[in-house]
Amino acid sequence: MKIVILDALTFGDANLSVFKSLGEVEVYESTSPEQTLLRITNATVIVTNKVVIDAELMSAATNLKLICIAATGTNNIDLEAAASRGIEVKNVAGYSTNSVVQHTFSMLFYLLGHSRYYDEYVKDGSYTKSPIFTHLPKPFFELKGKKWGIIGLGTIGRGVASVASAFGAKVCYHSTSGKNLTRDYLHVDLQTLLETCDVISIHAPLNEQTKNLLSYKELSLCKDGSVIVNVGRGGIIDEDAVAKIVDERELYFGLDVLEREPMRENHPLLSVKNGERLFITPHIAWASNEAREKLIELVAQNIRDSAL
Repeated sequence: MKIVILDALTFGDANLSVFKSLGEVEVYESTSPEQTLLRITNATVIVTNKVVIDAELMSAATNLKLICIAATGTNNIDLEAAASRGIEVKNVAGYSTNSVVQHTFSMLFYLLGHSRYYDEYVKDGSYTKSPIFTHLPKPFFELKGKKWGIIGLGTIGRGVASVASAFGAKVCYHSTSGKNLTRDYLHVDLQTLLETCDVISIHAPLNEQTKNLLSYKELSLCKDGSVIVNVGRGGIIDEDAVAKIVDERELYFGLDVLEREPMRENHPLLSVKNGERLFITPHIAWASNEAREKLIELVAQNIRDSAL
């Protein structure tokens, strides 16, 4: 069995040796569209995170029996073409829940506590000149008693809700599909959530219901001083709208996902005046050491469990 790993760079420094016990392994750190065909021609198993595998490529890879997606989303694979050719497609789920929940709070506290400002205040020497022991030009609030709105109450959303509740926040949620409903937390319409919540976190998938769910109009409903964190999918928030409104009002945004990744050059978010109101990370919420280890083990298990 020949296993071809197409974008190992997305695993970081994680140990991939488990695959060697399953067959002959070829590892590529990254694979461009022009390189894909040559690399998968003789593959029995493909492991891919973001590399696109379409019908034409499947036709050329005559030995291909299994495509393992090292992620939950399957939009980079032509599923109909795979089914018609008897090629199994297996993804993984649940490996990054704890990591994403943790990063949600990491982003929130960075923005909520004005960490960038206070860190720079000390490191640039300003604190050494202070006439008193403290320095409080950037006030912050406690989560206890504040309202936290969750958009998308799946597994990750529930994890965030649980931790937010432990801090004493009052949790409500909005289901974009209308399917993930529960009595554990108050369900509200989107407008109510935006108008009343001090913290808003997004944990929804990108689909027809969530594309540009938060445009300039919706963001304008948010309370002054509120924090909006998106660790769901890029494209749920209109990034041009964020770049505009962050210079108009005191709204804070934590973005781990963008509509286009890597971030495009000359992105409007890179030239806002109030950069301290933005915290952007390069799609890392999912990627704790433990999450990546679990991801690799789940992919390996998918290969073991396949009908090869």
